[in-house]
Amino acid sequence: MRGNLAGPRILLRRLRETMAKPTDAQERLNEIVRLIAANMVAEVCSVYVLRSDNLLELYATEGLNPLAVHETRLQVGEGLVGHIASEARILNLSEPQEHPAFAYRPETGEEIYHAFLGVPILRSGRTLGVLVVQNKTQRVYSDEEVEALQTTAMVLAELIASGELKGMSGPGADLDLVRPLRLEGLSMAEGLGLGRVVLHEPRIVVTNLIAEDALAEEKRLEAAIEHLRLSVDDLLNRDDISHVGEHRDILEAYRMFAYDRGWVRRMIEAIHTGLTAEAAVERVQSDTRARLLRSTDPYLRDRLHDFDDLANRLMRKLNGDQLADKNGEKPTDSIIVARNMGAAELLDYGRDRVRGLVLEEGAPTSHVVIVARALGIPTVGQVSTAVNLCEDGDPIIVDGDTGHVHMRPPADVEASYVDQVKFRAHRQEQYRKLRDKPAVTKDGVPVDLYMNAGLLVDLPNMTGAGAKGIGLFRTELQFMVAASFPRMREQEKVYRQVLDSAAEMPVTFRSLDVGGDKVLAFLRMAAEENPAMGWRAIRLGLDRPGLLRTQMRALLHAAAGRSLRLMFPMITDVFEFEEAKDLFMREVAHLERHGYEKPKKIHLGAMLEVPSLLFQLDALLDRADFISIGTNDLHQFMMACDRGNTRLSGRYSSLTPSFLRALKSIIDKGLEKGVPVTVCGELAGRATGAMALLAIGYRRLSMAPSSVGPVKAMLLELPLEQLEAEFAEALAKAVHADEIKQFLQDFAERYDIHIPAGNL
Repeated sequence: MRGNLAGPRILLRRLRETMAKPTDAQERLNEIVRLIAANMVAEVCSVYVLRSDNLLELYATEGLNPLAVHETRLQVGEGLVGHIASEARILNLSEPQEHPAFAYRPETGEEIYHAFLGVPILRSGRTLGVLVVQNKTQRVYSDEEVEALQTTAMVLAELIASGELKGMSGPGADLDLVRPLRLEGLSMAEGLGLGRVVLHEPRIVVTNLIAEDALAEEKRLEAAIEHLRLSVDDLLNRDDISHVGEHRDILEAYRMFAYDRGWVRRMIEAIHTGLTAEAAVERVQSDTRARLLRSTDPYLRDRLHDFDDLANRLMRKLNGDQLADKNGEKPTDSIIVARNMGAAELLDYGRDRVRGLVLEEGAPTSHVVIVARALGIPTVGQVSTAVNLCEDGDPIIVDGDTGHVHMRPPADVEASYVDQVKFRAHRQEQYRKLRDKPAVTKDGVPVDLYMNAGLLVDLPNMTGAGAKGIGLFRTELQFMVAASFPRMREQEKVYRQVLDSAAEMPVTFRSLDVGGDKVLAFLRMAAEENPAMGWRAIRLGLDRPGLLRTQMRALLHAAAGRSLRLMFPMITDVFEFEEAKDLFMREVAHLERHGYEKPKKIHLGAMLEVPSLLFQLDALLDRADFISIGTNDLHQFMMACDRGNTRLSGRYSSLTPSFLRALKSIIDKGLEKGVPVTVCGELAGRATGAMALLAIGYRRLSMAPSSVGPVKAMLLELPLEQLEAEFAEALAKAVHADEIKQFLQDFAERYDIHIPAGNL
């Protein structure tokens, strides 16, 4: 017997009326299952809701034993209902008792039914429950009936998400939607953050699910799809997008999804069951996401972001391209949750409101993480499906020390972290007490500790952390947050403020280091196969000398009458350093010709980030006043390991013996030539990394402001002479980074050196 499908839209309208009635939640749910059963001419309609303890509880039924409501419970994976929940797939069965997953529950009386249709209740790809209809007559439900039930399940998903059903099962049985979750990720910036979720790409909430005119909704959808396809075509036809290469294949696959007829057909079918265009997009995407998340095919799982992005773009087209305003009012305790984001996007939120950052992707040396670390924002990356497991405003805790993220934490967990925050505040106060204490090892060896910076808001941290100066000022961050190229006087103003804040303390500026993954909105750049090894940093500066000379001139004016230290990034060959130095001396000559005051001292240095310089050290050190080692890029290029690739981020450690031996050869040569060598990469900011660097001869380290205190506390307890002797032997024998890590941890324990969690 076929259902009366004259009526999916009539059913939806009746459901809407039922939802609006001033009645209690149980009666509302009972009325909903009666309406669905009548509309589909089914003897049974049942709603199972997923609880936080992973049980599917029967919340309402028409046709089964009413005494089973809130008594019948199934584990996810148990029975037909549990199977649907675990797989997020429809089951349409004749003779359901013959299915291997069938589980007999005598209290329901369902053994007499010979037709079964069950659909998952999904929201953003997350299973919230299961909706079932059954008939005594042996039959298979039609595609139209399946569509109708899926559409109805979407209405139920919004009812569950509204929180109206909370507490219906009695005390202690929360819905899965509000279940506390502890997610595992990778610690990227230490610290603890307690606050509320702010989704970086907020979901467009569909408030109108039920359509009045299906044909009008179909036309709206078709128009939005046409706009979407045109925008994707424009993206691929841009002059700055290369027509060959792996990235082109990815974009072509993206276009293929946009033109996929099956995707469009499923959305149109959803509209004809009574949904608005927006609701149809959401329902199809929720189903697609649920299936792909459970796929074992890595290619399909990787394509999930493409499908999500297309659906989000389509939603925005339907809503008139109205995007959330990231600069709008945000909670003062915001925890940003994102798949990934750029450094400039993080800065847009404002440091005073951000308490933490959670990324589904990200790597410890990606630029957004470096900026987060510089700003003291606890960060955890590689947290799978984080975006879809939370809602805007959910309470959340970010533990940047352990890499744990607690979503909707229970009261005891939250209380524990509040205590930890108080303890950390006490520990930070202890570090502040060390700020005026000389950075000298236990056996009397002085060490210069500098801080890395890139924004004016970083500058007060210099004295607060007890740094000796700024070992790396990343000038590009000011460019990344600007809408247009900063004029010379604007740059000069910033650089003067930096020097004024530093007073007599040294500041080492790095010339503009853009390109690769550091994109400027106003600088058009072609796509590259390997952007990290492409047209960036000094290569861009020498090819566009106007950019570099404008910055040099601004620095010279800002440093008039005082010392100026400037280094050039990503020097690959000594001739590049000579060319950059020549450009700089032309600007000095320009000052002299026009009678401007010059800096009283000028020191020009090079960043050692490219392995080729290891074989040109004599020539480089004969020409440079100092060198700084960018361990992030040097490690990336030595290991042929993209530092932004989440699959490789934990594969190769910067404590790998071969890498440490290379670093030792640099400092040995620097000492021989009498040229200062500083490490300003992330390796210097972790206590064990700093121990390794000190053990091989480094005495100048630059790090994030938050790392200065822990590193200083470590070296005050460090018997360096003993470490050097033992480490030389350990490094000579080691073949794996774990051996080095274990040696350093054992040494710290033997000599009672405190290394805080998250600083290993």
